[in-house]
Amino acid sequence: MNVREATPADAAAVNEVHLDSVDGLGPAAYDEKQVAAWGTSAGPDDYPVDAGDTRFVVAEVDGEVQGFGELAFDPGEYLEPPADAEVKAVYVHPSVARRGVGLALLAELEDAARENDTETLGLYASKNAVPFYEARGYDRVAERAHEFGGEVPGTVVEMRKRL
Repeated sequence: MNVREATPADAAAVNEVHLDSVDGLGPAAYDEKQVAAWGTSAGPDDYPVDAGDTRFVVAEVDGEVQGFGELAFDPGEYLEPPADAEVKAVYVHPSVARRGVGLALLAELEDAARENDTETLGLYASKNAVPFYEARGYDRVAERAHEFGGEVPGTVVEMRKRL
């Protein structure tokens, strides 16, 4: 496995991993309507792979993108309590789930946060990802209402970690 900085050429593969992850892993915590709406919320042009205020990485397994992660150095104002940075995404293809790919991506994002003198990380986790983050030292803050695809209601869990 190789974790590296994403490039614009990775956008289509990132989108495919995102959709496959939602379809394959989302049903463990969300109903069919929520999963369907979640899976339509992004396209290849929606990933900030070259934005200056984020760290966007991909994980390659056998030369193919099988996961991605995004860290925003300017966190959303919706995090309560506020955090210094925000983990916006850690997604893995279902075929590599529970094989260390997500862990490697999250470790890379946390290292980038530490290099930026970040003290606290916040994130919104899908319900199926909560155990993953808890095992890595994140604490639950609260359940939050969320609209998948901008229209289908659901619940996510706000989490926080002190680095």
